[in-house]
Amino acid sequence: MYWKSLLNVLALAGPAISCAHHGETEVVPEHEREELLKKWDQEWSFSGIASFAHLRPVKCLIEPQENYDIAVIGAPFDTAVSYRPGARFGPRAIRAASARQMAGTSYNTRAGINPYQSWAKITDCGDIPITPFDNGLAERQMYEAFLELGSRKVVNAAPKGDQSIGSGHPKLVTLGGDHSVALPALRALYQIYQKPITVLHFDAHLDTWNPVRYSAYWQSEQTQFNHGSFFHKASREGLICNSTSAHAGLRTRLTGVNDGDYTNPGPEQGFIRIHADDIDELGPMGVVDVIMERIGLDPEQPVYLSVDIDVLDPSTAPGTGTPEPGGWTTREFIRILRGLEKLNLVGADIVEVSPAYDNKGETTALAAAQVAFEIITSMVKSGVDEELGGWYGRKDEVDAEGVEAVETEPDSETVGKDEL
Repeated sequence: MYWKSLLNVLALAGPAISCAHHGETEVVPEHEREELLKKWDQEWSFSGIASFAHLRPVKCLIEPQENYDIAVIGAPFDTAVSYRPGARFGPRAIRAASARQMAGTSYNTRAGINPYQSWAKITDCGDIPITPFDNGLAERQMYEAFLELGSRKVVNAAPKGDQSIGSGHPKLVTLGGDHSVALPALRALYQIYQKPITVLHFDAHLDTWNPVRYSAYWQSEQTQFNHGSFFHKASREGLICNSTSAHAGLRTRLTGVNDGDYTNPGPEQGFIRIHADDIDELGPMGVVDVIMERIGLDPEQPVYLSVDIDVLDPSTAPGTGTPEPGGWTTREFIRILRGLEKLNLVGADIVEVSPAYDNKGETTALAAAQVAFEIITSMVKSGVDEELGGWYGRKDEVDAEGVEAVETEPDSETVGKDEL
């Protein structure tokens, strides 16, 4: 009886073993592989996995051998907000809104470059698995993730060569998440570069508030970590270079009965302030001039660009946690970003996108995706060792001595009437 049962088992296992043998992966001949790629290696903007700009998605934190030049990383965290939560869904919304950014159709006319088909390897590294139950642990998780991802080896040496402090390190573009994610990011950058970081901060709010603004009586270590006080905390930890940092787009109400938030002594007061209203007198490029004069182009000074989407007016970007009327339009802000392409960026974030409050057209997420595209474009262009020109078909030509730059006549079909 025993032998009969054993024979029955072996009889049943035989086909399974046979199938396993025939199911082994076979090497596809090169000519067949090429044919398959020609036939099927394409996507429409509405198809495929929702990675940022259809980039190859990799869970980089569990793939230690994965290297890149620029990484897009999600930080789905929103338990440090003071008003409306929901930004934990921001990374997902921004990725979905980036669907029309595809490698083959992303030539940036203002910059004269397609960032997804240039020298840099750009990877969507997925999301940091941040706990929503313990802000202290979440802070540590983000710091360790940013430090790990920012310490990887670069893949391609930029054509321009090793001319800046950030050239030997990959750059991280973080999709938030509430704005407190900038604190662990700055801590990681400080460890990587071993010096205070210049911060360019676009926001309706200061975010340099002392935590006692929210409550002077109920205080704990974790009340210090919130989305309105992280720059205060970062400055007191010595993470920020206060002689070169700047706020831009401010229009928030202050605490109390005077402008003490602007004048109280403390290292966080080192930021210069550009208010949203200033654009009426300066124009977008005037705002750019003030920022560039403040920050400068020191190749040895790393710059972190932090964008709270509420810098935009809620009429065009309602999907955010702390909306403030009177902000910049999407067009104005993108024009400002385009004027900052020469900054020595080592990292950036786009935060406070809360899709639950967005409109049917998802204009907040679309704006955030475009902001990320402009930032990535500038990061890639900064490594190119040639004059690309840009600005919608117009190129700058340099004479033989490289002394004088003259602008070529634009093609009338590529510019508006106001540019002719």
